[in-house]
Amino acid sequence: MTPVELSRTVLHAVRRAVDAGELSVAVPARVAVAPPGPGGRGDYATNVALQLARPAGQPPLLVAEVLRPYLARAEGVTDVEITGPGFLNISLDRSAAVSALVRRILRDGPRYGHTDTLAGRIFPLRVPYEVRAEVLADALTRIVASQGGRVEIEHQSPQDGNSGNSSSHNDGNRGGFWLRPLAAPEDPTPLGPDAARWALLHPAPHDRPRVSADHLVQRESNPLFRVRYAHARTRAVSRNAADLGFTAAESGPATCHGDAARSLLPLLADHPRVLATVTVTATTSADTVLDPSAPSRLTRHLLAVADATLPLLLTVLPQGEEKPSAAHRARLALADAAGTVLAGGLSLLGIDAPDHL
Repeated sequence: MTPVELSRTVLHAVRRAVDAGELSVAVPARVAVAPPGPGGRGDYATNVALQLARPAGQPPLLVAEVLRPYLARAEGVTDVEITGPGFLNISLDRSAAVSALVRRILRDGPRYGHTDTLAGRIFPLRVPYEVRAEVLADALTRIVASQGGRVEIEHQSPQDGNSGNSSSHNDGNRGGFWLRPLAAPEDPTPLGPDAARWALLHPAPHDRPRVSADHLVQRESNPLFRVRYAHARTRAVSRNAADLGFTAAESGPATCHGDAARSLLPLLADHPRVLATVTVTATTSADTVLDPSAPSRLTRHLLAVADATLPLLLTVLPQGEEKPSAAHRARLALADAAGTVLAGGLSLLGIDAPDHL
């Protein structure tokens, strides 16, 4: 169960409690779930009881007690504990959750994490004629489309748009969202399309991008190389496993253990949330607006996935006289899932994910 799916499970529990007459509140549009903080337990925690306490006219602990049985009966949930002032701490069936996660990624392919959450939503975007703003707008358009929405781009002349300063804000007078990242210091075209896009997207919009040949070197110091290399290695181990006569476990990696798997699985589960944060709630108007940092956040997420994937790949294939086992098949499934997430994420950035490097 991914954090996004667990958030929906929590909302369903709230809705059931409201329908049963145990809570008198409006069901919120979304709730937050995250790894538990200090003093917390289980796999995830939510502050939904604290969020609903005031509108329900009840203490947070009482709201948590009402919601607890509804959450505890949800599929994939093994236990729910209440800690602190009313946090609900949720434990998941890890084996079933891992298997379901990997099956879902392999079933959805590069579209894993795509939703229709923004279906029918149109986001006007005003963009100056500047290469970094153009690339950032394209990446935002792709990520918004992955969530079912659409971006409409209106170009502006440089004097009306990018003045060299980073700026991204709503313009209530003229409508739309002004996208003005800090401009590239020089033409990135000589880097080629993939390295140029990474160079412009990896830094946050308010940071000046570094346009240099370092983005072309094939070594660990180059983040783009690490991401593409990890993807190519997942494809290579799949080909090598086929040569050895075994394939990924169809039931998912229920037997996949070890530090590498423990580091990688939460990152794969978090991929839908990373894509969903392409929009944020504006503090001034409470409207849903684009977050220009979304592509930068996606590059960092893919880098974390790549760095967690590479150690796993060392354990996928049998060594020496070792025969392929259920553990090898499970690790291969997990490696295939990681490669799928890397390829899908790079595609949303407009960057190629080659099978060979």
